[in-house]
Amino acid sequence: MRKAQAKKLPLAPDPKFNDMLVTRFVNNLMWAGKKSTAYTIFYDAIDRVSKISGENGYEIWKRALSNVTPGVEVRSRRIGGATFQIPTEVRPDRKISLSIKWLVRYSRDRNGKTMADKLANEIVAASKGEGAAFKKKEDTHRMADANKAFAHFKI
Repeated sequence: MRKAQAKKLPLAPDPKFNDMLVTRFVNNLMWAGKKSTAYTIFYDAIDRVSKISGENGYEIWKRALSNVTPGVEVRSRRIGGATFQIPTEVRPDRKISLSIKWLVRYSRDRNGKTMADKLANEIVAASKGEGAAFKKKEDTHRMADANKAFAHFKI
C-alpha cells in the first residue's frame, strides 16, 4: 500500500515580477543548480521579447505560455493484449508543467547565439501561434482527436 502523497512545497515568487509561475519556469530552465544564471537568461529573454515586439515582454510570455498549454493528451492503456491510445483531459497542474517544459525544450533546440536569444525567439513565435512548442501542442490535440473512438476506455 502507498503512503500519503508528498506535500507540494510553496515556491517563492521571483524578485522582478513577483510571480510564482516565473519561478517555476526558471526552475525548469535551470541547469546544474545555477538558478541565478537561469534568472539572468529569463530576464534577458523577456527584455529581448519586448524589443522585438514593442509590447510588454512579460505579457507576451504569459500569452505564449497559454498558447502552448494543451487541453487533452493521449495515454496508453493495455486492454486484452492490444495497446490503445486513450484521449484524456490534462490536469491543471500538468497543463502548466507541459507548456513550460515544451517552451524550454524547443527553445534549446532553436538556432541562436545565446539561450536568451533562443528563448526570446520561441516565446515570440509561441505568442503568435507558431514555433515548435505550439506545433507540439497542435500535434497532441490532433492525436487525441484521431483516437476519440477509444475515449470510452477511460483510465
